[in-house]
Amino acid sequence: MVIDLSDSLSPLERKVLKVLKDHKKISEIEAASKLSNTEVLRSLQFLENKKIVKLNKREKDVILLDKNGLKYTREKLPERRFLESIKNNTLTLDEIKEKSKLNDDEIKASIGVLKGKLAIDFSNNKISITAQGKEILNKETYEEYFLNRLSKETLTLKELSDKEKYALNELKKRKDILKIEKIKEMDVELTEQGKSLSNKNLNNNLIETLNTEILKSGSWKNKKFRRYDINSGLPRIYGGKRHFVNESRSYIKKIWLDMGFKEMTGNLVQPCFWNFDALFVPQDHPAREMQDTFFVEGKANLNNNIISRVKETHENGWTTNSKGWGYKWNIEEAQKLVLRTHTTVLSARTLASLKESDLPAKFFAVGKVFRNETLDWKHSFEFLQSEGIVIDENVNLRNLIGYLKEFFSKMGFDKIRVKPSFFPYTHCSAEIEVYHPERKEWVELGGAGIFRPEVTKPLLGFECPVLAWGLGVDRIIVDKYQIKDIRELHKNDLKQLKEIKTFIK
Repeated sequence: MVIDLSDSLSPLERKVLKVLKDHKKISEIEAASKLSNTEVLRSLQFLENKKIVKLNKREKDVILLDKNGLKYTREKLPERRFLESIKNNTLTLDEIKEKSKLNDDEIKASIGVLKGKLAIDFSNNKISITAQGKEILNKETYEEYFLNRLSKETLTLKELSDKEKYALNELKKRKDILKIEKIKEMDVELTEQGKSLSNKNLNNNLIETLNTEILKSGSWKNKKFRRYDINSGLPRIYGGKRHFVNESRSYIKKIWLDMGFKEMTGNLVQPCFWNFDALFVPQDHPAREMQDTFFVEGKANLNNNIISRVKETHENGWTTNSKGWGYKWNIEEAQKLVLRTHTTVLSARTLASLKESDLPAKFFAVGKVFRNETLDWKHSFEFLQSEGIVIDENVNLRNLIGYLKEFFSKMGFDKIRVKPSFFPYTHCSAEIEVYHPERKEWVELGGAGIFRPEVTKPLLGFECPVLAWGLGVDRIIVDKYQIKDIRELHKNDLKQLKEIKTFIK
């Protein structure tokens, strides 16, 4: 069966096609068809998809007058007004400014231009015109000629003469006189198929859509329906969705919730006591200094029995069978406020709120933490961390490895390994690595371990094994979306946000 291509043309396409024999430029097509620019461009795109027309697109650099350029075509260039003010007299700079009505920027620009052309002379704080300057006054400069031409016609970079190129380079050095813009142009060429179609009668009375009136009257029985082109390109539709970082965060939360964990939450600003001291980090530890931590003005009000237990643990080990750190613990250091440097602070506060009857229990957190880092392609001063603790007298290192392997397998990593490491507030300590199939190497994604008695006993009031881990969420997201620069996580590029895939492992 031979299909007539004209049966698939929309009313707008027909209108445009009818005028294409005599008009090739977009502006001409708009005028002849009496359609808007958007309607013409859309119709031409559909016609090109059907191989009825060929669109010839090109870019050109157009030189336009900027705000000062428009002003100087009306009022003369500042250097001419400067020379005119001294053509019969030798004047001071203030006198020239008053007589010429030039502002400070224009005076400076004029002096620079005129000195370069040897048109003025300085003597005893006064300025006079030279013979070269008088010659300039009596003729039109290249710059003036170029501005006058630009005020009457549009020029492109390619069509400039050598004199005009010189004028362009001189004027470009000055503020807001010229601007160069890229302009896209397009003209239309009928294909052989298009030429054949344009000679046909395109006034077919085709039905575009069915409505109630047509159905009730039955008028559709005597008419022809427009044939739809199922191969025609259509604009993509992007549904509303959450930011991919928040989407990833929710996905990670769901994994822990499905494993029976409860969520921990807390403030971004925390006392040093909970951020460091409760985790058995000594008060002279380098990580507590300004180069690693963001300090906040003010101080916390600390007043409970846990304070004294932590104090004694730091000083002498309290009842943990440890010697502690052996220094004089200072409550003022503990009262300082910081932007939390890890989500482990939430684990410390959660442990302090539990009673023995609450156990066994397991908790998780996914939240922002802050470090005093210089921002670059691989470092950020804020990032996401996923925290977890399991408090149970029957758990051990094997259980810890099991939880971590279960989490990362749900995240889509097939090969997971755990290797020994060191962290100040856990013993045993371990690092979690996953195998990256593209890089063909093992990548470290977090630390874990069993909290030391110096952490758990002061907070709980009794000894009990506590499994703990802290995982770098940003590293997982960057790997998932193959992002090369960590700053892209929060740059809010609308194109990126529309096109990025849903976080599903």
